[in-house]
Amino acid sequence: MIDLHLIGIGTGNPDHLTRAAIAAMNAADLILLPRKGDAKSDLIDLRRTICADVLTGGTRVAEFDLPVRDTTAPYLRGVDQWHYAIAAAWNAQITEHLPNGGRLALLVWGDPSLYDSTLRIADRLRADGMTMTVTVEPGITSLQVLTAAHAIPLNTVGAPVLVTTGRRLRAGEWPADIDTVAVMLDGDCAFQTLDTAGVTIWWGAYLGMDHQALIAGPLDVVATQIVRTRAALRERHGWIMDIYLLRRDPQSG
Repeated sequence: MIDLHLIGIGTGNPDHLTRAAIAAMNAADLILLPRKGDAKSDLIDLRRTICADVLTGGTRVAEFDLPVRDTTAPYLRGVDQWHYAIAAAWNAQITEHLPNGGRLALLVWGDPSLYDSTLRIADRLRADGMTMTVTVEPGITSLQVLTAAHAIPLNTVGAPVLVTTGRRLRAGEWPADIDTVAVMLDGDCAFQTLDTAGVTIWWGAYLGMDHQALIAGPLDVVATQIVRTRAALRERHGWIMDIYLLRRDPQSG
């Protein structure tokens, strides 16, 4: 029996850890830390720092190389194959470090329930016959940190918000009756494809980290600045994680 705890650790600031997250880490027999390649070494370094800061007992920590997604394959097929490879990597680590079962913890960037596939990968292991219980300790999401950093509310009064991806925004997914859209997983700055009239953007990268970057303003004014800043930051750090909020002026449409 594997007792799997998925622990949301926020977006890069160790102060975002909840007391429940800290307790779950210390109650674990093993914490697995994924290595994502040299370009994202500060992500594994942050997880190492968190473990060093909060672990007080006998919790073991093991690192493993995270498989790389094949970006040449069709998107959904590539993601499916990638998840299968990650599940196999987890299984190998469990077999090596917890052969008789136990309490396993994974530190999930942000929150395990928002645009993260850790829960789906756990389902694969259970479908393949692993006896496993799953508990989630929620974490602060990049969307929360974005709105806090810009000191803005997520929604307008009484109105819904669409949370989507850059790929779907580029495909035209912004219904006319929704004034606010939060966009995640956008590597190509899909906001460049929009009619910018009456649209405001609040953008943030490396949210919660020391090198956090923020830009906000009318989309037609700051779009080029965001594209250039994003490219420069990616070149400097070797990777980037960003998110943005778009809002239409109801009077513009």
